[in-house]
Amino acid sequence: MNSIKQLNLELGDRSYPIYIGPATLHQGELLTQKIRGKQVAIVTNDTVAPLYLRQINNLLTGFIVESVILPDGEQYKTLETTATIFDALLEKRFNRNTTLIALGGGVIGDIGGFAAACYQRGIDFIQIPTTLLAQVDSSVGGKTGVNHPLGKNMIGAFYQPKAVIIDTEVLKSLDDQQFSAGLAEVIKYGLIRDAEFFQWLEKNLDALLSRDDEALTFAIERSCTNKAEVVAEDEKESGIRAILNLGHTFGHAIETGSGYGVYLHGEAVAIGTCQAADLSRRMGWLSEQDVQRIIDLFLRAKLPVTPPTVLKTQEFLEFMAIDKKNIDGGIRLILLESIGSATLPMTVDQKKLKATLDEYGRD
Repeated sequence: MNSIKQLNLELGDRSYPIYIGPATLHQGELLTQKIRGKQVAIVTNDTVAPLYLRQINNLLTGFIVESVILPDGEQYKTLETTATIFDALLEKRFNRNTTLIALGGGVIGDIGGFAAACYQRGIDFIQIPTTLLAQVDSSVGGKTGVNHPLGKNMIGAFYQPKAVIIDTEVLKSLDDQQFSAGLAEVIKYGLIRDAEFFQWLEKNLDALLSRDDEALTFAIERSCTNKAEVVAEDEKESGIRAILNLGHTFGHAIETGSGYGVYLHGEAVAIGTCQAADLSRRMGWLSEQDVQRIIDLFLRAKLPVTPPTVLKTQEFLEFMAIDKKNIDGGIRLILLESIGSATLPMTVDQKKLKATLDEYGRD
């Protein structure tokens, strides 16, 4: 237990711990102390289940456990898939004292949390994220939901878990593409509010790519600390929390317009963040050198930085118009005043936005 770090997301009576460290999945009490009833539903997918489902089951001796194994992929983050979770819970007569464990990446965390928010008007759930992206971002903060063909994450709820249990050792089984996708969200924290962390990433990215334990633990803890502080200040995104969406309006348009699953979420966010940096330069805030630093770090992280050529400017604009930050038809974006300082959502100059969409990353 000494190597396990604990952060707390402070939200009054909805506060909860975030445990970070190697082998947290061997510490059964971290999990069982947050379960109040006897019924436990584990929601996972067919990629993660063979790796960790038995291990979690072994920690739950004495509980009534039901596993729901979903297909793996963003394209399954739908209302239809959510219904299969409800079917399993109802068939087994699980009650409102059930605890749902979301064991997997961001898709499982989002859909599992959304199912927990809805089932019998809300049951407890615990996040056990198994990808870097989920560990540093989607498992923390209580955003849950599913996609719609017209827009990503447009159906959902703010619903906080009872705990987040992050085991850094599971990242060793993650493929390189998924690992790099997680680095996109890590880099985001340096850009929006932590310039010192951005500089650390520039110096230590190679250590992260080699999955050095010390570097990984530091980066995950620093990322979770940044997110926890923002969420504690603005749980339901009425203000400052919106800065966590840097690059996401562009990125969600890429995911929706390309078809869910073509780009990993982190890959789309990396491209979108570079587009946001380009637009920030056009707004007169970032220098050419700043933009290049940002692009270079994403490239070093083995992430794409240019949008798909098949998605034309007008299509981009149409998909960007379907965004939760928009008001009265205007596209509002998170931009950068400098590396380490993001602006709150603002309606941008349409000519400059179109110039970014027309010119950035296009031959």
